[in-house]
Amino acid sequence: MTLNVRISGRIGRKVDEVFDAVVNPKKLSSYFTTIGGASGPLVAGTTVIWWKNTPVEVNEVEDGKRIVLHWEGGNGDDGIRYKTRVEMTFDALDDGGTLVIIEESGWRDDEAGRRGTYLNCEGWTQMLCCMKAFVEYGINLREGFFRSEMRGEPAEAPDR
Repeated sequence: MTLNVRISGRIGRKVDEVFDAVVNPKKLSSYFTTIGGASGPLVAGTTVIWWKNTPVEVNEVEDGKRIVLHWEGGNGDDGIRYKTRVEMTFDALDDGGTLVIIEESGWRDDEAGRRGTYLNCEGWTQMLCCMKAFVEYGINLREGFFRSEMRGEPAEAPDR
């Protein structure tokens, strides 16, 4: 058995604007990958770097509809890292907003896998909240959010 997480939320903007906030590295770096940024746009068949040191394999991109990624989201009890699958879908709502659904799957059913699901569920929820604030209001909720930033230390990637 593998473990997975699923979160969703409404962004009060049209699908094309919300989708662009994820695939466009400048925008993604303004609210999510703020520590080190995103190295490039999400284009199928490429690998981009998030947070200075996290490779993200972009498997599928359906413009305005869906993004599928793989990354080293898992760390087994045996200490060996493995990839998890992230799928983001973007559904147009009748009110002009967008429902964003983020699902991450593929964690092993062990102690490390359970910890990974909890941490990444927290991370994806934070990402969606930050996306909403940025896309709807131009606010970066992550600025100064991490303890290393508060102490003036070099920024590190958030624990995943």
